[in-house]
Amino acid sequence: MSGPRGALRTGAFHTAMALLSALWLAPVLWVVVMSTRTFDDIAANGVGSLPHSFTLSTYRQAWTDGGELQALVNSLIVTVPSVVLTLALAAVAAFALSRYRIPGRRTILLLMLAGNLLPPQILLIPVAKFSELTGLYDTLWALIAVQVGFGLGFYTFVLHGFMRDLPGEIQEAATIDGAGPAQIFARIVLPLTRPALAALGALSFTWIFNDLLWAITVLRTDTKMPVTPALLGLQGQFVSSWSVIAAGTVIAAVPTVAVFLRFQRHFVSGLAIGAVK
Repeated sequence: MSGPRGALRTGAFHTAMALLSALWLAPVLWVVVMSTRTFDDIAANGVGSLPHSFTLSTYRQAWTDGGELQALVNSLIVTVPSVVLTLALAAVAAFALSRYRIPGRRTILLLMLAGNLLPPQILLIPVAKFSELTGLYDTLWALIAVQVGFGLGFYTFVLHGFMRDLPGEIQEAATIDGAGPAQIFARIVLPLTRPALAALGALSFTWIFNDLLWAITVLRTDTKMPVTPALLGLQGQFVSSWSVIAAGTVIAAVPTVAVFLRFQRHFVSGLAIGAVK
């Protein structure tokens, strides 16, 4: 819409979005500023006051004394294999279910998705007991298995919707040229599915890296905890040192922010991937 009325609406929209952005950024900036203040400054002036000091020693305390380094390593050990395994298995399953006439494929897909519809709270005790029976309890392998198991159905459902919309003529031409299912999957379908995989990779990295519930369900040892449950321990260790806790929060947020910035184009465009028509 052009003209004064259109310009007014556009200006009002941008003003509203600017206000919402400022409202969202305010607590983030507050945490970053608080992480650079000294304990004496916060104790004397309060948490919500303007800063009267500047220090980066809080990051050193959170990094070494608070165990953030080990927690970040644990998170990456869990997150990277979980994302790779989940997307690889989901891509294979989605390819088979979307490109071939498998008996009961719709039922299989719905059963895989149904697991994600259950409230995770009712599965905590069964998952913990099963990890004990298999001898994986209190190991990072248990957490990787849980993340892969509970993410596989959803990612398969999303990739199935994307692969299903790929032109069938491409696969028919490749079959005529002598390509087998493995070659069609690796050389044709995967490259065409790259935007969906990138979007799901960014989403799954964020979800798994920030997970708290399953980590405290299958892990017990403090030194094996990923970064999110480790922040709880940091809060208990530095109960009155708000600046150290804030520094630990900033450190924990860096990997997910970096992944989002790297894949933001796919992240945004991937919100509509796999939509059911």
